[in-house]
Formats: sequence, C-alpha cells, structure tokens
Amino acid sequence: MGSSKPPLVKLFASLLYDALVLIALCFLLGGLFVFFAGDATSGSKRYALQCFLWVSVGIYFVRCWTKSGQTLAMHTWHLKLVNSSTLQLPTIAIGILRYMLATLSLMLFGLGFLWALFDTDKCYLHDRLLKLRIITRD
Repeated sequence: MGSSKPPLVKLFASLLYDALVLIALCFLLGGLFVFFAGDATSGSKRYALQCFLWVSVGIYFVRCWTKSGQTLAMHTWHLKLVNSSTLQLPTIAIGILRYMLATLSLMLFGLGFLWALFDTDKCYLHDRLLKLRIITRD
C-alpha cells in the first residue's frame, strides 16, 4: 500500500463526492423519517430530524473509517484514513471524535478542512489533532 501524501485536488474532490453521497443519504433517511414521524418542518420534530440525520451520517462515516479506512468517495479517489505513526485504521472512539471535530470544523466555515491548504502533510486540522492522516493507496 502506498503511503504518500495525496494531492490537494484528490482530497477536495473526495470531499465533494462525499457531499453528493451525503445528499442522497439524507434525502433517503429524511424521507423515511417524515414517512414514519410526519411533518418535521417545525418544533421538536424538526430538531429530532436534524439529530437523526447527524447521527445517521456519523454512523456511516465512523463505520467506513474504522472498517476499511475509506468512504465510498475515498475508495473512488484511492485514499485511505490511517493512524499517522502505525498506519492502522482508526478505532471507533477516534472515528467518533473525528466526526465530531469535522462537524465543528464545518460549523466554523470549513476552516479545519482549509487547514490542508497550508499543512505540510496535507492533513485536515482534525486529523492533525487526532494524529491521523489520509494517504494514497495503490
């Protein structure tokens, strides 16, 4: 397996592809939620829908990162998430923490993702903090 730093274009292309996958996933899960719970445009159902989608997306990401190191987009772009020192897959606890930090990064205008533009290893800020990195795979 290669362990080189991925080009920025691959990192950001993977992010865009993951966003498209998430849009489809959220449409499907949101539709199921509304089918079973009814209108969720206001009140507590709206917040329940948001929490349901956030947790569901988190399950998708954490499962992908901890089982194979790759989401569908990362697989397509030949990228893999590993521990920086051991090159092992992240644990479930690290995967959950990565998801929470990535969510925070998005809430802060994507600054943690833009960090990769300046990082010598092309790491996102949450990966740098968690001692993870995305590598290219053969």
